[in-house]
Order: sequence, then C-alpha cells, then structure tokens
Amino acid sequence: MDLPELYILRHGETEWNAEHRMQGVLDSPLTAKGRAQAVAMGRMLAAAGVTADSHAVISSPQGRARITADLVAKAFVGQVTVDARLREISVGEWGGLTRAQIEEKWPAARAVDHFLDFYAMAPGGDGFDAMWTRAQDFLRTVTAPTIVVTHGITSRVLRTAAMGYGIERLDELPGGQGVIFRLANGEHTTLGQQGLQP
Repeated sequence: MDLPELYILRHGETEWNAEHRMQGVLDSPLTAKGRAQAVAMGRMLAAAGVTADSHAVISSPQGRARITADLVAKAFVGQVTVDARLREISVGEWGGLTRAQIEEKWPAARAVDHFLDFYAMAPGGDGFDAMWTRAQDFLRTVTAPTIVVTHGITSRVLRTAAMGYGIERLDELPGGQGVIFRLANGEHTTLGQQGLQP
C-alpha cells in the first residue's frame, strides 16, 4: 500500500487502563497521566516539524481518543476530524471487566496467553477479520500526511496493514501509550523522548 507519512498514536492512559479493565467500544476518562501523555505527544510532533498545514489529524470518535487528539493538536494548532473506522475493536460481553472477572465467568480464557487469541474469543466481539477490513478501508482513503489518534488494537491493525504485512503478523509491531509510531517510506519507527528509533 502506497501511503503518505503517518503518525499513529494510541490514546493516553484511562481510568480503566489503570484498573486493567477491557474497554473496547465502551469508554472511561483519561487519567492525569493520560492527559500528560497526550500533551507530551503533541510536543514531540511539533518538535518533529509537524504543523497544522503539514498534517491532517484524524481521530477515533470515542471519547478517550478524541480528548487525546484535541490535546495533541493543541501543540501545533491543528484541527481534528473524526472517522468511525478508527474506533476500537469491540470486546462484546467483556467490556468493563478485568481479566480476573473474565476468567471467572469464562474459564476457557485462563488458558489463552496470546493477546490475539484472547481478543478473538470475546463473546459478541468484533473479531479481527472485520477490523482488518475496516482498517484497510480507512488506509485507502488517506491521501496526505496524517496523524491518526486511535486505540491499542486498532493501532496495531492499521500499522500491520500499512506495512503490507498479513494479519498473521499483527503481534510483530510494538504497542504502548505515550509513544508515537511513524510510518514512512516502508519503515516503521517509534518517536519517543529520545527521538526516532527502529
């Protein structure tokens, strides 16, 4: 897929992240740490030369991503638009539950170590095939350098597709909050406090 430069960000830490609760399509507020992460990511992008004229800012419509996007864009006076295709994967009946609560009600989840297998077995969840299609559809519409503010799983799916990998390679790229992933010229790098890293 031939794409312009992309910076892909996960929303800042939320209250449910701190409590290790599954969010999916549900939402919880950013913590003070999460707001600070968003502000810091905005400063990193501004320091990297991003301006309101150079890059579009597109966010998931979910509150935690939208607030993060607004805080990020404030650093370079960017305008945020929303795209529903950037929403997080649904975890169905697991939304709002901790891993311990899930394993108590669905004992089969205890034996699942890999995060892809774990998300795939969520009752009533999206599953990865639908999400893969949604991510590819979004990427096909990106025609200019863009900052994408989204979610943990959505970020991995977008970056995997943008790199031209198959869905089976979804776990090969790093995750994390408070870091920015840059995709340009077929390369995937991480922008953090020390600059770009492979």
